[in-house]
Amino acid sequence: QVQLVESGGGLVQPGGSLRLSCAPSGTIVSASAMGWYRQAPGKERELVANIFSGGNINYADSVKGRFTISRDNAKNTVYLQMNSLKPEDTAVYYCNFRRTNWPLYNYWGQGTQVTVSS
Repeated sequence: QVQLVESGGGLVQPGGSLRLSCAPSGTIVSASAMGWYRQAPGKERELVANIFSGGNINYADSVKGRFTISRDNAKNTVYLQMNSLKPEDTAVYYCNFRRTNWPLYNYWGQGTQVTVSS
């Protein structure tokens, strides 16, 4: 069973930066879309950003201009560069790989904690 392995979370002061990475534990066919979601305590999981195989990118309004999503197709890895972090960015961040053509799949990472606090 393939798992997505995330790294890069941690504690950072407001205004600081973090870079999250996510890659599968095994070999998989390239994803149609890779994305980052987050879930804060007491709130529903929400989309942060996603990037499609054709290059289209979507960002949540709350992170536009501060976060950048990118993918390395050769390494089958997705990144999330987070700058100008705010306390309201505190959440567990999950990566997601999904493929909408055969072979279909929809994989989630285990989550990595991001805490923005002074």
